[in-house]
Amino acid sequence: MLTTAASLAALNLAFTTSFNTTLFGAETTYNRIAMTVNSTTRTQSYPKLSEIPGMREWIGDRVINRFQIDGFQITNRKFENTIAVSVDDIEDDQVGMYSTLASDFGQTAAELPDDLVWDKLAEGFTTAHYDGQNFFDADHPVEDANGVEQSVSNLTAGAGAAWYLIDTSRVIKPMIFQDRQAATFKALTDMSDANVAMADEYMWIAKRRCAAGFGAWQTVHASKAALTPANYAAARQAMLEMRGHRGRKLNLRPNLLVVSPGNEGAAREILMNERDAAGATNKWRNTAELHVETRLS
Repeated sequence: MLTTAASLAALNLAFTTSFNTTLFGAETTYNRIAMTVNSTTRTQSYPKLSEIPGMREWIGDRVINRFQIDGFQITNRKFENTIAVSVDDIEDDQVGMYSTLASDFGQTAAELPDDLVWDKLAEGFTTAHYDGQNFFDADHPVEDANGVEQSVSNLTAGAGAAWYLIDTSRVIKPMIFQDRQAATFKALTDMSDANVAMADEYMWIAKRRCAAGFGAWQTVHASKAALTPANYAAARQAMLEMRGHRGRKLNLRPNLLVVSPGNEGAAREILMNERDAAGATNKWRNTAELHVETRLS
């Protein structure tokens, strides 16, 4: 076909529509365990989430709790994806497959938060958080009601595939998805663009700026022990009994069990079977939802 400004505009519209349709229609899972924070700068600062106090009866003067915004920081990252299409292919009307590629670009852009958040969760065993301990650790320092530092654990050690028991009911979640710039899709199809003049190619480029980081370690218990009813019960009890800063009752509700595909069978037996292995009533049935995450394989 003869390439004209009108035909390129129509092609750009078709590619952009394919990209955006998939971008906004794709199913994602990161928001099950992550809170989204709209970032306004290259590096975003956060307070220490463990020091949020509870309400108290107002007797006398107010007790002022001052937070420092330098508890920890998350730096945004820049991501891109680029389609290059030969000018000859456009002139020869060979564009059908490229529209499909534009849709796939939208899919990868939509799933980027999933990739970042689930990968970051898995890094929690070896990556330190604001208290100097790994995000999943047996020795998080927490002050009790008397101001004495105690070690609090959100980890069960083991050598198996990791699984995670999470409270998703709270505003502050175990993970943070930090969104600096939403995904964009731009055409470089003008004859003055270097790629057209020098390489005889049209380009369509996608860009997104964002990052993932750790949120509140108290809202998740990670385990590498075998996923058995006993170990599930122990993790659940640890969360239900956890106290926060200065002995604050956290009232956690562990309502989501996240597993990799290899632990799906064991998880279903614990959460869905009416009877346990001995034939008795399964007391853990429906105590949490199950999420099987392939990115944790």
